[in-house]
Amino acid sequence: MAASGPRRGSVRERRGRGPRGPAFLPGPLSPAGVPAARSRREQFDRTVLSVAADLEQRWGPHLGGAQLAVEEIPWLPDDWSSDVVPLAAVAPATAGTPTRIVLFRRPLEHRAESIADLAALVHTVLVEQIAELLGVPVEDIDPRYDED
Repeated sequence: MAASGPRRGSVRERRGRGPRGPAFLPGPLSPAGVPAARSRREQFDRTVLSVAADLEQRWGPHLGGAQLAVEEIPWLPDDWSSDVVPLAAVAPATAGTPTRIVLFRRPLEHRAESIADLAALVHTVLVEQIAELLGVPVEDIDPRYDED
């Protein structure tokens, strides 16, 4: 005779279909259609946008329509001799594309221990790239700049 109740080690409901209904109910902080958790890529993009918005307010007119882009990893040539993986790059303008500041998500995330560290690192890297693009010292872009 079979015992009633859940099988041993089973966490599913009695007919084996799994939990029913939404895992997260919509509420005032999470409206319908909004995921309860964001992916690492989405978190990174939000961090970059918030940091870039602050810098763009002050330096946007001087950047001449430069675009900000995010790539997963840098493409390194076969003859790359350095042990250091770049965190960002400036791609100069061509006939059909504007200048682009490219941030590399995975190397940046790898060096950050928390979201706050990531935001500080993204800020530092963007300040360095803007300074390189404009040909000015990094202290002119952000007086709080610290190489460490």
